Amino acid sequence: MPNTIAINQAATTATKPTATKPTTTNPLGLIPGILLLAAVGYAGKFIEQFIARYGKSHHLVLPNIEYVLWAILIGLLIANTIGVPELFRRGVATYEFWLKTGIVLLGARFILGDIAKLGGIALLLVFVEIALGLAFMTYLGKAFHLKPKLVSLLAVGSSICGVSAIIAAQGAIEADEEDSSFAIAAILALGAISLFVFPLVGHALHLSDRAYGVWTGLAVDNTAETAAAGALYSDAAGKVAVLVKTCRNAMIGFVVLGYAIYWASKGQAAGIQNKAAFLWTKFPKFVLGFLLISLLASVGFFSKPGLLAIGNLSRWAFLLTFAGVGLRTNFRDLSKQGLRPFLVGAIGEVVIALVTLGLVFAADRVFHL
Repeated sequence: MPNTIAINQAATTATKPTATKPTTTNPLGLIPGILLLAAVGYAGKFIEQFIARYGKSHHLVLPNIEYVLWAILIGLLIANTIGVPELFRRGVATYEFWLKTGIVLLGARFILGDIAKLGGIALLLVFVEIALGLAFMTYLGKAFHLKPKLVSLLAVGSSICGVSAIIAAQGAIEADEEDSSFAIAAILALGAISLFVFPLVGHALHLSDRAYGVWTGLAVDNTAETAAAGALYSDAAGKVAVLVKTCRNAMIGFVVLGYAIYWASKGQAAGIQNKAAFLWTKFPKFVLGFLLISLLASVGFFSKPGLLAIGNLSRWAFLLTFAGVGLRTNFRDLSKQGLRPFLVGAIGEVVIALVTLGLVFAADRVFHL
């Protein structure tokens, strides 16, 4: 009997976690947050359309503020006042999934000829930006006496694709969680600032949609913020910005591999046995999805109604993405991460943005991007 009781007690204890586990792993737990993303995104769309209708009916010339900015502002307002309740956080975190889905579906709006028209100059600028970002952020981080692996994370995040690159590099170089959180906080704060600064600079300099899109794709780190900053300028600029940013994203595996080998050679990270497998693991798969959809669109696989439907789905995915950008940005939390990493990130981002702007401006004048 005692053994039976013990077994029954153990069984009861073992089943308790199972009863509560669905609250953290059950897909249904994502629904409240996804609905919040949809509500915030649609509210942004509603405000844009309401202002346009009001101006038209009252014969007023009102500024045409895109739903992208309204969605981000509403999200920022919620995140930095009442905050996002725990119930919604898992679903809100899916905004990165919607971002990648939107990019994949965006491939239907690019035939392979459009991608080829991006041109060797723009692709060359991608490599220049990556080399510049890695070198300058490394120099700056050392000058500010930041921890070496924090410097590596800031360099990777600034030169490739923000938070995704930092997370990929963290595991590869065995960096501390604290270093990763510092780097991510700096990149997120600067990404939020870029949403407001980049369109203002672009309009002030009268950049073409294509030139602005190339610059945004080169200089803004997080893909979500790149898509938003581009869309705030124009739909055409947003497409170019995402395309250029996707080219940067495709380099993440190679850059992270280089850092992993470097830190392994210093005995501060595990060695890599299979470099090809490592590259495949780190390579952003949504880039392949984008190319596949683009290939299918290029060979006429989709009908015109099908292309319209895919385009609408892409816009809805980005609607959820832009809402998530605001809801996931809490300035109080970001301010707690310390000043020096933010200063290094800010100085680096400003320098990279100015240099790439100069390169894009010159390339546009000479080669007509």
